[in-house]
Amino acid sequence: MRLPLGLRAAVIALVTFAGAVSVSPARADNGLISFRVIKGGWFIGASGGSGMLYFHGRRYPISIGGLSAGFLFGGSATDFRGTVSNIRSPYDVTGIYGAAGAGAALGVGGQAIVLSNERGAVLTLTGMQIGLQINADLSGLSISVQ
Repeated sequence: MRLPLGLRAAVIALVTFAGAVSVSPARADNGLISFRVIKGGWFIGASGGSGMLYFHGRRYPISIGGLSAGFLFGGSATDFRGTVSNIRSPYDVTGIYGAAGAGAALGVGGQAIVLSNERGAVLTLTGMQIGLQINADLSGLSISVQ
């Protein structure tokens, strides 16, 4: 049985597209991440911290650094936990993550954020923030795997 030329071309295109779609996500993987960030400032702020990336059964220490500018007063410490998606190696987490945010910490409060870097890694994080801080700022966060 022979398929008409138009139908044959459509089947070939569909199989090619399905193969391309299934290869890309299969190569990307997920991991877990946890870290503590201490942030403080007066209009211009700085943050720093450390934590751990868990990927394919191994632990990778990470370091955090960053700057903030805008309406920022006070200081806080936040313990983040979450997932890292769309990575092929632990070093894909390395990079610069940018965020615009607003909030207040008066004692204890919750945080949730989704960030991505230039390599396509996506961090989906939740955490508990402790401190006294009011902010409406732009932040840059740098993560490096040690």
